[in-house]
Amino acid sequence: MSHLGNIADRFEIEALRGEFTDAAMMRDYDRVASLFTPDGTLRFPDAGTEITGRPEIRVGAERLQGLWQYFVQSTHPGTIQIHGDDTATGRAYVAEFGRMRDGSSHRNHGIYHDRYQRTADGWKFVERTYELRYVDTTPLPGTAPGRTDV
Repeated sequence: MSHLGNIADRFEIEALRGEFTDAAMMRDYDRVASLFTPDGTLRFPDAGTEITGRPEIRVGAERLQGLWQYFVQSTHPGTIQIHGDDTATGRAYVAEFGRMRDGSSHRNHGIYHDRYQRTADGWKFVERTYELRYVDTTPLPGTAPGRTDV
Protein backbone atom coordinates (compact mmCIF):
# COMPACT_ATOMS: atom_id res chain seq x y z
CA MET A 1 0.00 0.00 0.00
CA SER A 2 1.24 3.47 -0.81
CA HIS A 3 2.00 6.06 1.83
CA LEU A 4 -0.98 8.09 0.57
CA GLY A 5 -3.21 5.02 0.83
CA ASN A 6 -2.16 4.57 4.44
CA ILE A 7 -3.00 8.21 5.19
CA ALA A 8 -6.40 7.84 3.49
CA ASP A 9 -7.14 4.68 5.52
CA ARG A 10 -6.29 6.44 8.77
CA PHE A 11 -8.48 9.38 7.81
CA GLU A 12 -11.41 7.07 6.94
CA ILE A 13 -11.05 5.12 10.20
CA GLU A 14 -10.97 8.33 12.21
CA ALA A 15 -14.14 9.43 10.38
CA LEU A 16 -15.75 6.07 11.28
CA ARG A 17 -14.97 6.66 14.96
CA GLY A 18 -16.43 10.18 14.72
CA GLU A 19 -19.58 8.80 13.07
CA PHE A 20 -20.04 6.39 15.97
CA THR A 21 -19.93 9.19 18.54
CA ASP A 22 -22.24 11.38 16.48
CA ALA A 23 -24.73 8.57 15.90
CA ALA A 24 -24.78 7.75 19.63
CA MET A 25 -25.24 11.40 20.61
CA MET A 26 -28.02 11.87 18.03
CA ARG A 27 -29.66 8.57 19.05
CA ASP A 28 -29.47 7.41 15.45
CA TYR A 29 -29.56 3.68 16.13
CA ASP A 30 -29.76 2.63 12.48
CA ARG A 31 -26.57 4.56 11.79
CA VAL A 32 -24.83 3.07 14.85
CA ALA A 33 -25.58 -0.43 13.51
CA SER A 34 -24.50 0.46 9.97
CA LEU A 35 -21.01 1.28 11.20
CA PHE A 36 -20.34 -2.40 11.99
CA THR A 37 -19.72 -5.36 9.73
CA PRO A 38 -22.81 -7.60 9.48
CA ASP A 39 -21.40 -9.87 12.21
CA GLY A 40 -19.68 -7.08 14.18
CA THR A 41 -19.67 -6.99 17.97
CA LEU A 42 -20.12 -4.15 20.47
CA ARG A 43 -18.95 -4.94 24.01
CA PHE A 44 -19.32 -3.19 27.36
CA PRO A 45 -17.68 -5.70 29.73
CA ASP A 46 -18.24 -3.60 32.88
CA ALA A 47 -21.98 -3.59 32.13
CA GLY A 48 -22.00 -7.27 31.21
CA THR A 49 -23.14 -6.41 27.69
CA GLU A 50 -22.05 -7.98 24.41
CA ILE A 51 -24.08 -7.38 21.26
CA THR A 52 -23.34 -9.13 17.95
CA GLY A 53 -24.84 -8.47 14.52
CA ARG A 54 -26.28 -5.28 13.05
CA PRO A 55 -29.93 -5.93 14.02
CA GLU A 56 -28.92 -6.72 17.60
CA ILE A 57 -26.57 -3.71 17.77
CA ARG A 58 -29.40 -1.46 16.58
CA VAL A 59 -31.81 -2.77 19.24
CA GLY A 60 -29.11 -2.81 21.93
CA ALA A 61 -28.03 0.78 21.21
CA GLU A 62 -31.62 1.96 21.52
CA ARG A 63 -32.12 0.01 24.74
CA LEU A 64 -28.90 1.31 26.29
CA GLN A 65 -29.53 4.93 25.23
CA GLY A 66 -33.08 4.63 26.56
CA LEU A 67 -31.65 4.30 30.06
CA TRP A 68 -30.27 7.88 29.91
CA GLN A 69 -32.13 11.15 30.48
CA TYR A 70 -29.20 12.81 28.76
CA PHE A 71 -25.83 11.59 27.62
CA VAL A 72 -22.76 13.45 26.32
CA GLN A 73 -19.75 11.63 24.87
CA SER A 74 -16.50 13.12 23.63
CA THR A 75 -14.15 10.76 21.84
CA HIS A 76 -10.51 11.69 21.38
CA PRO A 77 -8.13 10.25 18.78
CA GLY A 78 -5.91 7.45 19.93
CA THR A 79 -3.96 5.01 17.83
CA ILE A 80 -4.56 3.32 14.49
CA GLN A 81 -2.44 0.45 13.20
CA ILE A 82 -3.04 -0.69 9.63
CA HIS A 83 -2.46 -4.43 9.11
CA GLY A 84 -2.18 -5.14 5.41
CA ASP A 85 -4.77 -3.80 3.00
CA ASP A 86 -8.03 -4.69 4.72
CA THR A 87 -7.68 -4.83 8.51
CA ALA A 88 -6.65 -2.45 11.26
CA THR A 89 -6.77 -2.04 15.03
CA GLY A 90 -6.92 1.03 17.19
CA ARG A 91 -7.87 2.76 20.39
CA ALA A 92 -9.91 5.89 21.04
CA TYR A 93 -10.21 7.69 24.37
CA VAL A 94 -13.61 8.61 25.76
CA ALA A 95 -14.95 11.13 28.26
CA GLU A 96 -18.66 11.01 28.92
CA PHE A 97 -21.26 12.07 31.39
CA GLY A 98 -24.98 11.92 31.82
CA ARG A 99 -27.91 11.24 34.04
CA MET A 100 -29.78 7.96 33.95
CA ARG A 101 -33.59 7.84 34.02
CA ASP A 102 -33.34 6.34 37.53
CA GLY A 103 -31.72 9.64 38.68
CA SER A 104 -28.17 8.33 39.01
CA SER A 105 -25.34 10.30 37.41
CA HIS A 106 -22.17 9.09 35.73
CA ARG A 107 -18.92 10.68 34.65
CA ASN A 108 -16.85 8.07 32.86
CA HIS A 109 -13.47 7.96 31.21
CA GLY A 110 -12.63 4.97 29.11
CA ILE A 111 -10.96 3.49 26.08
CA TYR A 112 -12.53 1.95 22.99
CA HIS A 113 -10.45 -0.98 21.77
CA ASP A 114 -11.31 -1.45 18.11
CA ARG A 115 -10.84 -3.89 15.25
CA TYR A 116 -11.67 -2.57 11.77
CA GLN A 117 -12.31 -4.20 8.40
CA ARG A 118 -12.31 -2.61 4.97
CA THR A 119 -15.57 -3.49 3.20
CA ALA A 120 -17.15 -2.53 -0.12
CA ASP A 121 -18.85 0.27 1.87
CA GLY A 122 -15.61 1.51 3.48
CA TRP A 123 -14.06 0.81 6.86
CA LYS A 124 -16.36 -0.75 9.49
CA PHE A 125 -16.02 -1.93 13.05
CA VAL A 126 -15.55 -5.67 13.43
CA GLU A 127 -15.38 -5.23 17.18
CA ARG A 128 -15.63 -2.26 19.52
CA THR A 129 -14.97 -2.90 23.23
CA TYR A 130 -15.39 -0.20 25.87
CA GLU A 131 -12.91 -0.41 28.75
CA LEU A 132 -14.04 1.69 31.70
CA ARG A 133 -11.05 3.39 33.36
CA TYR A 134 -12.79 5.81 35.74
CA VAL A 135 -16.33 6.35 36.96
CA ASP A 136 -17.72 9.06 39.22
CA THR A 137 -21.31 8.69 40.38
CA THR A 138 -21.50 12.06 42.16
CA PRO A 139 -24.87 13.62 41.25
CA LEU A 140 -24.59 16.02 38.33
CA PRO A 141 -26.03 19.42 39.31
CA GLY A 142 -26.88 20.53 35.76
CA THR A 143 -29.74 19.91 33.40
CA ALA A 144 -30.16 19.42 29.69
CA PRO A 145 -31.62 22.77 28.52
CA GLY A 146 -34.59 22.53 26.20
CA ARG A 147 -35.04 18.78 26.62
CA THR A 148 -38.64 17.68 27.08
CA ASP A 149 -37.78 14.04 27.82
CA VAL A 150 -35.71 14.81 30.91
